[in-house]
Amino acid sequence: LGVSTILGGEFEEGLALLADRLRRNGGESRNGIGASSVPQSEPLISLARQKFIPPDRQGLAPLARYAHVVLPSGEHRVAGYTEASRGCKHLCRHCPIVSVYKGVFRVVDREVVLADLRQQVAAGAQHITFGDPDFFNGIGHAMAVVEALHREFPRLSYDVTIKIEHLLKHKRHLATLRDTGCLFVTSAVESVDDEVLRRLEKGHTRADFLEATRMFRELDLVLHATFVPFTPWTTLDGYLELLRVLRENDLVENVAPIQLAIRLLIPRGSRLLELDEIRHLVGPFDPSALVYPWRNPDPRVDALGAEMEQIVSSGEKHKLPRRTIFARIGKAAHQAAGVETEFAARPVLPSRAAIPYLNEPWYC
Repeated sequence: LGVSTILGGEFEEGLALLADRLRRNGGESRNGIGASSVPQSEPLISLARQKFIPPDRQGLAPLARYAHVVLPSGEHRVAGYTEASRGCKHLCRHCPIVSVYKGVFRVVDREVVLADLRQQVAAGAQHITFGDPDFFNGIGHAMAVVEALHREFPRLSYDVTIKIEHLLKHKRHLATLRDTGCLFVTSAVESVDDEVLRRLEKGHTRADFLEATRMFRELDLVLHATFVPFTPWTTLDGYLELLRVLRENDLVENVAPIQLAIRLLIPRGSRLLELDEIRHLVGPFDPSALVYPWRNPDPRVDALGAEMEQIVSSGEKHKLPRRTIFARIGKAAHQAAGVETEFAARPVLPSRAAIPYLNEPWYC
């Protein structure tokens, strides 16, 4: 396709080296295609420590053209984006970050983060999404950043991504998140099946997830749960159980509908390939999709996954409320399982309160 350089991990130094190389060679890519016959001298993946500087965002599209936050009132807030850290200390089997960082974690200097936030606020940002894979990997650094942010911009809101495991371990800091403007926390729950969670090495259980939900409601914080409901271990009964847990715990509004259609991806370097059962299940690596293809032992589950994608896509296209899409998902899932239940006949009642969310949800 014409790609001649690929940079992963801590990419900035490699990008600067590439710019120097192109300049020395007289601009290899003036016609838009690099000199693919020349192997890149920059590392494919770099985990080297870098001296971060504030990014130059001049020339980018206005912030208003990117994702925005939708509040329960219907108000929209212009959103910016930054990172206070890179990589992750954890080694969850299914996470693509692990394939690159392998447990390495890098902190972006607090003053660099704040300088970046200042320029985004000046450009109109009313909310900031922190893109850290896990905001609590470096708890002291994280709290110092949001406290400084709130002192300087008390009306600015933000959101972060944090593991269930860390939410429980550092629960004493959750009130500070709330008080410094955190609108919601995204957490990769992945499953409510403890055996699936064990295989993924997520570090939490179903009970931990429900305890985190309880804590957030006590604190009047919003938890956005993300899932990977379609895995090689998913059963029709297991999928129905996920829907039951979300409904009975009043979590329908807390889950973007796409999260009920996500299918497990197994990229090159995935720790899932350490499992004998996965190695025996997957097909040859697909270079066009960049994954190892797999099929569920029960073809009805794969068919249900495809149907869920269609239901969610149609619902989002027509801007249906989450609870309406959830009801359609529930009806289709019960029909696929050949189960008759009140679930499909009963309307999904509105949540006790609408919640803020990004109009382009995380595929966490």
